[in-house]
Amino acid sequence: MNDVAPGQDAGPAQQVFHDHRRLLFSVAYRLLGSAADAEDAVQDAWIRWSSADRSQVADPKAYLTRIVSNLALERLRSTRHKRETYVGPWLPEPILTGGDAADAAVSAESVSMAMLVVLESLSPLERAVFVLKEVFGFSHAEIAEATERTEPAVRQAAHRAREHVQARRPRYSTDRTRQREVTERFFAATTGGDLNALLELLSPDVTLWTDGGGKVRQALRPVVGADTVAGWFAAMGTVTYQGIDPADMRAELVEINGGPGMLFSGAGRVISTVTFDFDAEGRITAIHNVANPDKLRAVSTGARYDVGTT
Repeated sequence: MNDVAPGQDAGPAQQVFHDHRRLLFSVAYRLLGSAADAEDAVQDAWIRWSSADRSQVADPKAYLTRIVSNLALERLRSTRHKRETYVGPWLPEPILTGGDAADAAVSAESVSMAMLVVLESLSPLERAVFVLKEVFGFSHAEIAEATERTEPAVRQAAHRAREHVQARRPRYSTDRTRQREVTERFFAATTGGDLNALLELLSPDVTLWTDGGGKVRQALRPVVGADTVAGWFAAMGTVTYQGIDPADMRAELVEINGGPGMLFSGAGRVISTVTFDFDAEGRITAIHNVANPDKLRAVSTGARYDVGTT
């Protein structure tokens, strides 16, 4: 994340870009659901910024946001077919988070696995408009300039996107302390193979989504129901997983995408991440399990991303 670093010898162009780099990554990641693609978009934005006539730029923040938004839109359109033909459920690329996402509810929800999955169902334009308006607070006029659309078109896209997200986003907001407590209990029950304890934490109609991308063995369809999901996790301590014996597997509690999650590793590599959605009572309603090794690279580095909205 620090290809362009500030310093005594950094030129004005580099310093301005560095000042906005965290924001640019935050926008790109929410638009793309991939840390690697977001990093590429930010780097491409730097190339364009470094060669631009900056004397004509009145508002560098708006200018850079427009560049990275358009680059992300291009990537979204080019990768859409790949995602439509993906093997099994498609989940976003998880990241370890810190900073603003750990403290601000809006930041945390907007970068959660659940929200990114909902955003994936929008058109590229609707996704860009929703993220820029609802998450980052840009005006319709600013978004129209950023996406090179008319303001009426942006307003229409914003309305469609808002209705779509409201209909599909998780309905409940659970206190973060309660989320952490339930996650810790789930962690203990999973590592201890305690089926009954797991059942107590799960909603009866809980759904487990597993993303192996055809690279590792995972369920190709959602796993539904407390009994089945609890059995899945209770068995993790008793069966070999991806060629790794349970005795050689390590689990830890970490913050993933703005909320509490679990990270499994073994044989010198990260094996999978697990994140949760909760209902009003704090029961787990959905579990997102990412095991595709291509999507675990950002987590594997141990880098923590500050994906705040300011």
